[in-house]
Amino acid sequence: MTETASKPVVVGVDGSASSTQAVRWAAQEAVRRDVPLVLLSVWTPIPAAVPHAPALSPYENELIKEGHLWLEAAVATAEEAAPGVRTTMLQATGSPAARLIGQSAAADLMVVGSRGLGGFSGLVIGSIAVALATHGLSPVVVVRGERAESPTPDAPVVVGVDGSPTSRSAIEFAFAAAAARHVPLVAVHAWSDLPVPNGWELELGPWPEIEQQQAELLEANLADFEARYPDVEVKQALVRDAPTRALLEEAASAQLVVAGSRGRGGFRGLLLGSTSQALIYHSPCPVAVVPPPRG
Repeated sequence: MTETASKPVVVGVDGSASSTQAVRWAAQEAVRRDVPLVLLSVWTPIPAAVPHAPALSPYENELIKEGHLWLEAAVATAEEAAPGVRTTMLQATGSPAARLIGQSAAADLMVVGSRGLGGFSGLVIGSIAVALATHGLSPVVVVRGERAESPTPDAPVVVGVDGSPTSRSAIEFAFAAAAARHVPLVAVHAWSDLPVPNGWELELGPWPEIEQQQAELLEANLADFEARYPDVEVKQALVRDAPTRALLEEAASAQLVVAGSRGRGGFRGLLLGSTSQALIYHSPCPVAVVPPPRG
């Protein structure tokens, strides 16, 4: 793979502890993929309509200097976490969320921390991470959780499977991630989020037949990828439960959980599904949100 033909991994840098965690994760991922790592810092200029805006130019100069210092520190962090990583510093102006979303069009993967400098301890995830996961054109990883920096080496990758086109993109991403890490893949298919039925419903309802149909659906969704990745050990988890609860339970022992940005219940007007949104708020490990296929 040549550098000119490689789309980079892009990571947002803002000097926060969460950003530093994301840089470490992104650097290691860039080396796994054998692609460059772009470290992006964005500063927001003072609008011209603000009174005395020209007099505030020294403040903007300090923002630029601070951003450059953040980038230099991020390069050092990346090289320490992943020796040999190829890094590029990029400083831009404008809205951080808009710049990251725009950058995603030419990225192999976007990586952000769960909270930035504007986050408060009571807020689980920053608005920029949510915006990027919602509107990004490439897969997005939100680096969060206690195991983000030093996961158990043999901890699995977990993926949600629901039969939708976006789910298929997530499955492909998850198989590649598991293969690159030489770890098992846990494929979770939560086939019902209805409450547990009463005894009479269990006796009268066609639950065994439905479960068998769902097992066949899960197997069919995985078959092509199991053939392409024969070295990946796959555990199928078929559960009668809500998808979010099932995925969070498996994520408790995982190093990465993967979900499509919209599932089978999604509507065209809703850009981020409830399951993927819940994961980036509550997952105990990094979360990959994979958009639907382009075109």
